[in-house]
Amino acid sequence: MPHRPDDSNKETADRVSGPNGEIYIEYKQVGQTMKVIAVDAATGMEAVIMGPASTAQTMLQRVAVRKLQMLLEKDGSGSDVSGDDGDRDKPGSKGWIA
Repeated sequence: MPHRPDDSNKETADRVSGPNGEIYIEYKQVGQTMKVIAVDAATGMEAVIMGPASTAQTMLQRVAVRKLQMLLEKDGSGSDVSGDDGDRDKPGSKGWIA
């Protein structure tokens, strides 16, 4: 029986302009999940998100770019998150908001 390519693994790429320059976006669908990687062209820093493949590609792209921007801001600030539990309610102290 001839081998049929697996349609569940699709990969595409895109390029968008960000506030700090060019951002490369890679989309990889594995089954019902879409993995989106956003890479800052200037620094090489990347952010990875995963979501349902049924979600609009623009929405996944927006979340990945926002996460990348937040990582770049955190890296550029040079500040480190303290382990103090009193800082949990402050924005940016734990996790990220999309």
